[in-house]
Amino acid sequence: MKPLLRCILFNSLVVFTFTLSAQNISFYNKGNVAIAGYDPVAYFVQQAAVSGHDSITHVWSGSTWKFASLANKQLFVSDPEKFAPQYGGYCAYGASEKHLSPTDPQAWTIVEGKLYLNYSPKVKSMWVKDSLNRIAQANQYWPALNKKQ
Repeated sequence: MKPLLRCILFNSLVVFTFTLSAQNISFYNKGNVAIAGYDPVAYFVQQAAVSGHDSITHVWSGSTWKFASLANKQLFVSDPEKFAPQYGGYCAYGASEKHLSPTDPQAWTIVEGKLYLNYSPKVKSMWVKDSLNRIAQANQYWPALNKKQ
């Protein structure tokens, strides 16, 4: 096989594989709206849980995402995996315990540049006490949990 063709095929395979892995996550949602309509970018930019607007949306990974501003929408569209919550938006503490649980958008943390949601403020308080170990556990369990969705 010629080097140029081999390079093109390899690059196509890499892009295809990345696209498949990015789209294999179904996000926890109600009525097909992720994070109960909260703006995923606001957690990072405003360090707050902010409701998105019905008029500013984007469909990604099978869910509708709402945004508080067009600027936040543009940031998300340019790199959705940077802003989307970990573990498909399910409770991070629950994922570390090997089960899927819904989340409260007000119970959130950002750890090492990633958004984690929890079931409730009480669960969040347990999560923050040992989040790095919990993340390691959840990362281990997530591939199997993701298949259960």
